[in-house]
Amino acid sequence: MGPKEHWREQAACSGREADELFAEATRQNKAKAICAKCPVQTECLAEALDTGVRFGVWGGMTERERRALLRRSPHVTSWRRALEAARRDHPRPRAG
Repeated sequence: MGPKEHWREQAACSGREADELFAEATRQNKAKAICAKCPVQTECLAEALDTGVRFGVWGGMTERERRALLRRSPHVTSWRRALEAARRDHPRPRAG
């Protein structure tokens, strides 16, 4: 398996309790803060969008935010490709 299949091992949430990521209401902000610093946030979000994950915070988005994104973009057939292209075209500024 290549590095794309092993993104979960690099996730900032790896080893955390599931309750932290499958939180309700305002506790979701804590989960999203974990995602904000994650080196594989894009891969995580693509996995959730491409496979229809219904619950929890994935890639920095709640289930409600993911549903809204899917409704706004029904034409996207591969979120992994779409998000990787967006990351290439609009890289994050480096800290420091």
